[in-house]
Amino acid sequence: MTERGLEEVKNPSATFIEERGDAVPGSVLTCLMEGTRPLLVEVQALLTKTAFGYPQRRASGFDLNRLQILIAILQKRSGLNLAQYDVHLNVVGGIKAKEPAADLGVCLAIASGFKDKTLSRELVAFGEVGLGGEVRQVSYLEKRIKECAQLGMKQVIVPDSHPLQGEGRGGISITKVKNLEELIRKT
Repeated sequence: MTERGLEEVKNPSATFIEERGDAVPGSVLTCLMEGTRPLLVEVQALLTKTAFGYPQRRASGFDLNRLQILIAILQKRSGLNLAQYDVHLNVVGGIKAKEPAADLGVCLAIASGFKDKTLSRELVAFGEVGLGGEVRQVSYLEKRIKECAQLGMKQVIVPDSHPLQGEGRGGISITKVKNLEELIRKT
């Protein structure tokens, strides 16, 4: 909506990621499906030492209960000691990440923030995370990868069960992971 009325948004993904600042720890892109349309959105995680005995967990655009489960999985299956940290999570642009495909991006953003390690601005991660720390397949995988390639992304992290090897359509590098421990080791 503009001062002249409604205007068409030709590429919503580009709109959501165009205002990204410099690369900082705790920031990663994920690809969500809105119906059958893939959308690239930024997930941001900020971790700070807790000032109290019980760490706070806050989420904007992501289910708080799911966030708490993912933090527990990261602690148990990946060895990240998050018990002393407040975790604040934000899905940029007012988008609500309701599908499980956002799990991998959320876990990667938290791990990046915890390790204070900056990730590439051209990296996208998507996949469902199970309670055992395993990374599971998501729907419309090819469509998601195609959208990433069209927006100039250089690397995607996907579940190990993905059939493509090494490089996908558009020359995008595909990194496959079986579980969160492998994800953290590879990034």
